[in-house]
Amino acid sequence: MFDIGFWELLVIGVLALLVLGPERLPGAMRSTINTIRSVRNVATGFKQEVEHQLRVHELHENLKKAEQQGLKDLSPELEQSVDELKKAAESVQEPYKKQ
Repeated sequence: MFDIGFWELLVIGVLALLVLGPERLPGAMRSTINTIRSVRNVATGFKQEVEHQLRVHELHENLKKAEQQGLKDLSPELEQSVDELKKAAESVQEPYKKQ
C-alpha cells in the first residue's frame, strides 16, 4: 500500500515519541490502528456491495435475454442465470407457503 521502509518507520516512531511522549504514544497507536481497521472494513463492505449489485445487474440482463428468446434454447450461461433466479424466488416464497 505505502512504500515505507524500515528507516522511514523508525523516523516516524522517534518523532511520534518526541511529540506525544511515552505516556500518550500507546493510546495514539491504538486509536490509529482502530481507525485503519474501520476504514478497511468500510472499504471491504463497499467493495462487496458493489460486487453484489454488479451480480444482480448481470442476472437481470441475462433474464431479459432469456425472456427475449422465450426461455427456450438458452445458452448454458443464460440457463444457469435463470435457474439461479428461480431458486432465489423459491427461497423467498418458502416462509409464506402453507403447511
